[in-house]
Amino acid sequence: MSPFKILLCTLPLSNTLAQELPNVLGTPPAKNKEEWTQTQRPKTLELFKNHVYGRAPIGKPKDLSFKVIEDDPKAMNGAATLKIIEISYSGPGGKSSFKLITFVPNKVKKPAPGYLLICNRDRENIDPTRNQKDDFWPAETIVSRGYVAATFHNSELSIDKNLNFDNGVHKVFDQDTSERPGDAWGTIAGWAWGASRALDYFESTPDIDALKIGVIGHSRGGKCALWAGATDQRFALTISNNSGCTGAAIARRKHGERVARINKSFPHWFCRNYNAFNEKEEDLPIDQHQLVALIAPRAVYVASATKDDWADPRGEFLAAAHAEPVYNLFGLKGLATMEMPAPDRPILSGHVGYHTRSGKHDLTDYDWHQYLNFGDKHLK
Repeated sequence: MSPFKILLCTLPLSNTLAQELPNVLGTPPAKNKEEWTQTQRPKTLELFKNHVYGRAPIGKPKDLSFKVIEDDPKAMNGAATLKIIEISYSGPGGKSSFKLITFVPNKVKKPAPGYLLICNRDRENIDPTRNQKDDFWPAETIVSRGYVAATFHNSELSIDKNLNFDNGVHKVFDQDTSERPGDAWGTIAGWAWGASRALDYFESTPDIDALKIGVIGHSRGGKCALWAGATDQRFALTISNNSGCTGAAIARRKHGERVARINKSFPHWFCRNYNAFNEKEEDLPIDQHQLVALIAPRAVYVASATKDDWADPRGEFLAAAHAEPVYNLFGLKGLATMEMPAPDRPILSGHVGYHTRSGKHDLTDYDWHQYLNFGDKHLK
């Protein structure tokens, strides 16, 4: 048996029968990168849209506009230029906008590569004045390493509450929120849509290299980053930090948070069709290793924490490891191992990165240093 066709019965499980993972190469398996790109990748992406995340009703709006509402060329004691951009759009349900915060390093050659954080924590974590600082978004460190530090707050795209999709992108673009189809997008997809609109802005400015952007998120933001990386192939790097259930963790392990629990706790995150797999993860036509594989041949990094069993660190590692065959189609190395590394021993050598950090569910300075080191290999 191939090491990448491992039975889940050989892994620590939580009261579940052995289930073999769906073939990451699709059915029938892609034999080369052309078959993957032209046939199996679109089929896999369609399965995720129909059964899990839903489908966005629009890509880039025709009237998408950018307005710089704050510009400080001497931010961070002269190390960076701060710009806050209002990104505006409209649709059948009216108009809306969200703010994108960017710190562009002043002492690097332009255009500069960058990291886009989808922030799902309190706004003080991304304070543009830098009067408040947090390891969750170490903007000064990112800039000092030669990268643009960019972020937006997820609530400006869609409020993280079950409000019948009557706000933000859903209010603007959903034709009738009272009669939503089973595959209508949820808030995770709405936030990912916002990440793509931020990338549209990067394409419009000479200071930022839109071809060298890493999208990153933590927890629910990590789920969003993975979906953004899967649906928008312009992102050069995708980073999932402690994303857990319906992020990087293998659903069929049924360990930690499960599909039924996440659908009950956060019914607005995913499409309604996802409820068909409550307590029936084995019936899913896909699993999360295939989500990671959708990012190939671009770089992806999955990270876990030792005290974050709810997010199933082993399941997150397995998703990263089982994406390997798709990267191999492109002549690239993924993790190249099925052995989970010891805590604080990152794997950075291939196009798939991974580490388990000692500690709790969080995005820390340690995590960021691994992501920046990985970015030095793939964004510069």
